[in-house]
Amino acid sequence: MRGTFVTSAVTVCAAALTLPLLTTPTGAATAPAVRIAPAADMRGVPGSTRSLPLVPLTGSDRALGGPSAERGLPPQEVEPFSLVGIVWDNAAAELRGQAQVRTRAVGARQWSEWQEVQIHDDDRPDLDSAEGSSGRRRGATAPLWVGASDAVQVRVRAETVTDRTPEGPAFPVGLRLELVDPGKDPAPEPVRPQGQAPAVPASAPAAAPAPVPAAVPARVAEDPAVAVPQALGDEEAATSATNTLLAPLGATEIPAREKADSGADVAATGPGDAPVQSPPQDPATDGAADVDTTDGDTAEEADQGSRYVEGGGYIGPRPRIVTRAGWGADESIRERGFVYTKTVRAAFVHHTASGNKYTCSQSASVIRGIYRYHVQSSGWRDMGYNFLVDKCGTIYEGRSGGVAKAVMGAHTLGFNSNSMGIAVLGTFGSSTPPTAAVDAVAKLTAWKLGLFGRNPLGSTSLVSAGGNLFKKGTKVRLKVISGHRDGYATECPGDLLYKKLGKARSTAARLQGR
Repeated sequence: MRGTFVTSAVTVCAAALTLPLLTTPTGAATAPAVRIAPAADMRGVPGSTRSLPLVPLTGSDRALGGPSAERGLPPQEVEPFSLVGIVWDNAAAELRGQAQVRTRAVGARQWSEWQEVQIHDDDRPDLDSAEGSSGRRRGATAPLWVGASDAVQVRVRAETVTDRTPEGPAFPVGLRLELVDPGKDPAPEPVRPQGQAPAVPASAPAAAPAPVPAAVPARVAEDPAVAVPQALGDEEAATSATNTLLAPLGATEIPAREKADSGADVAATGPGDAPVQSPPQDPATDGAADVDTTDGDTAEEADQGSRYVEGGGYIGPRPRIVTRAGWGADESIRERGFVYTKTVRAAFVHHTASGNKYTCSQSASVIRGIYRYHVQSSGWRDMGYNFLVDKCGTIYEGRSGGVAKAVMGAHTLGFNSNSMGIAVLGTFGSSTPPTAAVDAVAKLTAWKLGLFGRNPLGSTSLVSAGGNLFKKGTKVRLKVISGHRDGYATECPGDLLYKKLGKARSTAARLQGR
């Protein structure tokens, strides 16, 4: 695995940064209005995680089984939460059995039906990466979204012992329930007409205009309303600065861009000018050549993807992307800095396995819950996925580091290097994924893969860092748009979403102009 670590230091005074309204120089290209979040509101999304140890169940709290065949929690009232998961101390240990949870909605008297918690969390950091070998990492189930609740009951049943049952306990040490409160959504951003000066309190003297960082693009609106940022904290500014070639500092969304103009986004694919450190290289997993061969392309043509990129060809229109500021990420809980790989050769599509019982207005809350579960409960450095897509087709920035950059995620064990992970919110083993979500996957891959010269209809080579399907060092041929199960033995992204990947590939290729 090769990665590049970039510190999150920025060249602006982030602790007290304010930006004046920007205007477009004569002859400069215009861009649509974007939303800018007040930093106070971004930091004002508290959220919390409560951890409760699972205990042996007895009497009426226990289902049929031996005296030690179940762990869980009897029904109890707790502080409000919206997402649950089960974790344990040793990340290498397995929980072998069945986990179920039922909850009671806030203000309700009736309990929900029992819901399954996916035992195996197949989205993980590579084992030989700094993140994967961290002592902070824990074993974990997939998270489950249950909505705002204030009571919970849990039961975990050990699997039936057979001749094929592995040795060792069914219940790993330190088994406990995580109750995640994602906090409240960020407050609506203040918006003022373009050209109008910000209000200054009568008791405060007018401040001199702050210098505008050169990396921040001009903002001129097709819709003349432009939102203005207040002071950003260090980590909010560092995260937002990785996208400033696409949107202003503090933006809550990156606006859509037409195909004719999307070639300019290639400038945003580099790690930037921040201080860089390179972790030790592993020749067993870092040897894949950066050459994609695709149906109808020769190896020489595929090797010249950068020429297509520089010419603006084969890059899809940039879709609208809600930034981490837009969904309310608490930047203080993740590890500082960003980790990059050489390129993006493939996109792995996932489902979050967190259930389908959410509304589109709750998507940001679901994402904050998953983020907090990945970082604080599972012990990862940041959100595992590079992007998330909800049932209405809205695209969200995932792991920090820049939406156009080759950010190393934690989504497909063995193939997190030189790839990106896209997770559709929901569970799609027996539920059909919404058309809007599949279309959003196509739009996102048409743009992001296009920035790196990749053909959505083609195949590419990746070297496994080690997993349950391919041994470490194995060079594997994979589709440029693959399902999680193509690189790891798992049901993810669910049968019905997996069957839609062919449509996503063809749509993405069409959007690229192929």
